[in-house]
Amino acid sequence: MEDVLVVLKTGVTEALDKVPVHFQTTLRCVPNYVIFSDFEEEINGIKVHDAFRNMDPDVKGTVPDFSIYNRLVQLGRAGLETGDFADEANSAIGKPNNPGWKLDKWKFLPMVQETLRYKGDAKWYVFMEADTYYSWGTLLEWLSHFDASKPWYLGTETQIADVIFAHGGSGFAISNPAMQRVAKEYTERNVELNEYTDAHWAGDCVLGKVLADVGVPLHFSWPILQNTNIGELDEFTTAFYRRPWCFPAVAFHHLSARDVQDLSNFEQRRWREVFKELIYPNLSSYRDNWDNLSDEEHSEITTFDDCQTLCKDKSDCAQFSFRSGSCFTGRTPKLGTASSGARSGWAMKKIEEMMHEAPVCSSVEWGAA
Repeated sequence: MEDVLVVLKTGVTEALDKVPVHFQTTLRCVPNYVIFSDFEEEINGIKVHDAFRNMDPDVKGTVPDFSIYNRLVQLGRAGLETGDFADEANSAIGKPNNPGWKLDKWKFLPMVQETLRYKGDAKWYVFMEADTYYSWGTLLEWLSHFDASKPWYLGTETQIADVIFAHGGSGFAISNPAMQRVAKEYTERNVELNEYTDAHWAGDCVLGKVLADVGVPLHFSWPILQNTNIGELDEFTTAFYRRPWCFPAVAFHHLSARDVQDLSNFEQRRWREVFKELIYPNLSSYRDNWDNLSDEEHSEITTFDDCQTLCKDKSDCAQFSFRSGSCFTGRTPKLGTASSGARSGWAMKKIEEMMHEAPVCSSVEWGAA
């Protein structure tokens, strides 16, 4: 990994909770990495850099989004307020009432410049967030399918309006030539791009827009880079342009510190191994206080037992969930997540048949074509 710089983006309100686990897991064997935040400090003896230290002071002094940043500059962590830690549910437009989230969109373009100042000779720049996990051996094998001397932008495709960009939390990779183009563009169009960022709500989209403007379109990388956690994975889906089963598992998102710790033993795996070893052993005929994210509602069913019977009788039902007085079924198995009052179950024999009938992975599909 000598030619790769890993860039971890975080924020002051989450850093102490989410970053330390990466020092023992994700970053333990990584020779080159840098951490950027909205507050310069040390965590476990590792320096966390201020992404905004060289940014236009007029923007930092006049844009309301920088209120939390300016308090941090003046008072350090003592400047944080209770409202800064508000746990707002993620919506279609993010967390617009969370001060740290509103500031986060501003990090992406300055972070590109700061990253190049930190190490300008890397071949690849691999970006992650504090709830992202990478399988490094698999990542390096994947990157070897691309010519790093050319401008590349690799990530899980997402779209806002007419901009297609890499979803930030899923992780993304940018080659050195592409990084240089972004840094040059931000220098030359600084005022315009700051105004564009101010009017937008997603920093990863802003970065994608600039990359497109400089002639570097996104190379679609789903399902290699995942935008979900383990409980939300659907390895059997055929609803998209790729079937995840035989693709390598390079990155996960929305992970807790415990999730990161559990995944640290998984290197060079495909999604089939993740399902067989992490998900399938946790499935059962029923599970209390658990929602397996079944999404097909059957409002006429009003009891758990009837919901279970419905799934048993439906040939295409792999799982079911009874929550808030309603029955839901699903065609493919997902692990799901803890949910008070919900009850879930899986059609174990059907799932065993799905695993038996799934394609044999004779070779790894890298999605580089």
